[in-house]
Amino acid sequence: QVQLLESGGGSVQSGGSLRLSCVASGLTYSNFVMGWFRQAPGKEREGVGSITWDGSATYYDSVKGRFTISRDNTKNTLLLIMDSLKPEDSAIYYCAARQRFTTIWNYWGQGTQVTVSS
Repeated sequence: QVQLLESGGGSVQSGGSLRLSCVASGLTYSNFVMGWFRQAPGKEREGVGSITWDGSATYYDSVKGRFTISRDNTKNTLLLIMDSLKPEDSAIYYCAARQRFTTIWNYWGQGTQVTVSS
């Protein structure tokens, strides 16, 4: 059974930083592309970025230059370091996994809340 468990959410003031973690179990981690998504109240879920098995990360424009995604394949861990946070970054953040060479995000975590106050 695949499980993705996020942690590290919380509240921070505008301009601050937070680090989110996601630990995966029940899968061969290196075979999966890992991603971060977020959903704010009343809005559709949107992508934050993703990272391939070999550490190549891509980001959506809204977070480029402020967020950093990394992974540790020895610990089945995914990280999201968020700097220069803005109130519009407030959302529930989810990690997700999809098998390499596919486009469907098969597995999702339960989410962790990030709140940025102005």
